[in-house]
Amino acid sequence: VLKGVLVGLAVLGFASSHAAPNILLIVSDDHARAAISAYGSPHIQTPHIDQLAREGVRFDRHYTPNPLCAPSRAAILTGKHAHINGHRDNTTTFDGDQPTFPKALQAAGYETAVIGKWHLQSDPTGFDDFDVLPGQGAYYDPVFITREGRTTTPGYVTEIITEKSLAWLRQPRSKPFFLMVGHKAPHRNFIPSPSTWSLFLDKTYAEPPTLRTDYAGLNSMAPQVSMRIDRHMRLQEDLMVQYAPPALEGDRLAQWQAAWATQDQAYAAQLEASNDLLATNYQRYLRNYMRCVKSVDDGVGALLDELRRTGQDKNTVVIYTSDQGFFLGENGWYDKRWFYEPSAGTPLIMRRPGLRPAVATALTSNVDLAPTILEAAGVAVPADMQGRSLWPVTQRPTDLTNRNLTYGHFYESDDPDHRVPRWVGIATQRNKLIYYYDLKEWELFDVVADPYEQKNLWSLGPNATRAELTRKLVAEMRRLKEDPDLIFQVNLAISRG
Repeated sequence: VLKGVLVGLAVLGFASSHAAPNILLIVSDDHARAAISAYGSPHIQTPHIDQLAREGVRFDRHYTPNPLCAPSRAAILTGKHAHINGHRDNTTTFDGDQPTFPKALQAAGYETAVIGKWHLQSDPTGFDDFDVLPGQGAYYDPVFITREGRTTTPGYVTEIITEKSLAWLRQPRSKPFFLMVGHKAPHRNFIPSPSTWSLFLDKTYAEPPTLRTDYAGLNSMAPQVSMRIDRHMRLQEDLMVQYAPPALEGDRLAQWQAAWATQDQAYAAQLEASNDLLATNYQRYLRNYMRCVKSVDDGVGALLDELRRTGQDKNTVVIYTSDQGFFLGENGWYDKRWFYEPSAGTPLIMRRPGLRPAVATALTSNVDLAPTILEAAGVAVPADMQGRSLWPVTQRPTDLTNRNLTYGHFYESDDPDHRVPRWVGIATQRNKLIYYYDLKEWELFDVVADPYEQKNLWSLGPNATRAELTRKLVAEMRRLKEDPDLIFQVNLAISRG
């Protein structure tokens, strides 16, 4: 048996003194591809994430199956979609008794830990150590939960999570490790670190072409959702105009007020001069969002430096992703929840020792991460995982050319803060098909000819592409064992469409 394991690891490129590779998974929160320079961002340079991309595989068509924090994380852990793992929204308690890939790694002899954002209500299972934020957590002086209880850690959350992760990596161990680092940033309300308060003051961010869209080509709820940068961003809590984080007192509060007074004056002056609330809010929003991204990128750099300093980089797989993307002004919006590209499209970069760098254009999903990590570790992938391993692409970049479809489903129906309609959908290399089953409305986009997804081709009437994609949507729902009642609804809508 041992000989077979060693042969398998040699095939994976990991024949070494270690029995299996270490694995570091970094999951940020709401990190848009458009805020990573490796993906061509015009807004920010992210040199450390870019380093991973230069040395690994950058997945250009990676998606979350449910663009909401908790369901996406449940999909990562289980390799299953929300209707199977039971976690469809941000309020449900995750069933920690079900199989997850960290449990499989534990059983295979890995030492496992999760540090940072968890957001699944129940305590982590499958981890030897956990040190996690309760719920969404706080940007300043956050509370952390361990097996020993709750403690408050002074400082800025991204830097604290990085320091806790470094401390864990420096512990002596005799087993291979799996460490999951969950960053809160750059999640709303985008409060930056003191080290970044003065960054980007002279930068003017280019407006996306759809910042001022009239929503004419989209579904009937698109103009009505509560995600508009001009109408729905809160002046204090979101844009931080005349605001201070509640945790700051004394000298720290004075430092914040001194640093932000000039920026508040600049905001007021821009608004008065332009009389353009959308443009003024957009610049302020992106500046703070990018400051949060800068701290995440610095944290990635610190972890990569530690692996290199200790020589562990020679036997460690590093994966960077986010639970979902985020609107950075596209359609005039912030937030996520839609199947549109800025929201459901998610960064994924994977590096392993000896890898030939590549770019993968196959369509992949967060449900694929669990089987990928298990295969990387030489652990058998359970047959009931719905995701499919991406590990072959780290050896032969053309191996995923048959991955030409991905599936998504958004279930949240009673969120008064955003009001995004429920949907199911598929994406292919060329098209994206979305059915809003409460609205009884369809959207069909050609993402090559219409990358900003503004022209709904469904309105042009029946055609061969539409028929093929609707057939694929129903077939994928059946393959994934979706709710038969919903499949019936979709079939009925197709027959009437």
